[in-house]
Amino acid sequence: MNREIKKISEDIKTNTFKQFYLFYGEEKYMILQMKDQLKRALISEDDTMNYSYFEGKKVDPTEIIELAKTVPFFNDHRFIILDGTGLGKKSDDSFIKGLKEISDTSVLLFIEDTIDKRSKIYKFLSKQGHAACFEPMKNKELSQWITLLLKKDEKQMSISTMNNFLYRCGSDMHTLKNELDKLISYVGDRKEITSYDLEQLTSSQTINQIFIMLDAIARKQRDKVLTLYYDLIELKESPFGILALLARQCNQLLQVKNLDDLGKDNGTISKEIKIPAFAVGKLKDQSKMFSIEVLLNMVEACAKTDELIKTGKINDRVGVELILIQFSQN
Repeated sequence: MNREIKKISEDIKTNTFKQFYLFYGEEKYMILQMKDQLKRALISEDDTMNYSYFEGKKVDPTEIIELAKTVPFFNDHRFIILDGTGLGKKSDDSFIKGLKEISDTSVLLFIEDTIDKRSKIYKFLSKQGHAACFEPMKNKELSQWITLLLKKDEKQMSISTMNNFLYRCGSDMHTLKNELDKLISYVGDRKEITSYDLEQLTSSQTINQIFIMLDAIARKQRDKVLTLYYDLIELKESPFGILALLARQCNQLLQVKNLDDLGKDNGTISKEIKIPAFAVGKLKDQSKMFSIEVLLNMVEACAKTDELIKTGKINDRVGVELILIQFSQN
């Protein structure tokens, strides 16, 4: 957890808030969690008078400033969220001037995918409040987070099971949380979650289906790709989970292809990208079916679809289906 995120957590804990917060970065799950924590700390769940949410580019900066100048109604704070409005990336001088004039009881949260640290708005928000970057966690941090979640339900995993779990499910925190909830429910009163439990729920079948799906994508076998996808849906796999596994596989193929082109042996590749040695050979063979450019495009497309789903701009099942059609069309 970086320093700015710790400061925000401390604000929530001590109930002493800055007027401005800027959240940005790739880890949408953490942004969502911190946003919800901030909201709960500032206003009650049923308080619609003192809470406003603005999303997308078509917002009126003047309306936001006027609202932020209004004192709260029977509450200590007014909370305003500006999600993906672009105002946290680039704002004109009049908007920044307006921010300086808002009520000291108003708290504004800006949420953006990316920011420009050279911009006037970033410099203003980071100086007058907290600007926090939410980056994907490394495996060590994910292990610590998962351990805390397990403790809440009085469960535990061995280190080897944890590593296996992360290998199977990737690093997306939404996916990890969903899979962990399934595992906790599956083991019932039993305290220990084992590798056997992983085999039953975070099944090798799913990972294998993704592998076969990528073979079919490389061969432009669209009907087969979609059949495999619908089969996974029938097995109760979530479209979002399928997308996460697909993105991870594309990333691994890209990394393996780059390292293989540099002449790295399987053992070195295994250590550098932290995958089991037995998986390297299969990934090397499959990576030969794709060019670097195609893999880069697939990784970018997965990331874009992931964002569209998380922000509610597209249905998860339709979003994944569209990306599979895109990948496998001639």
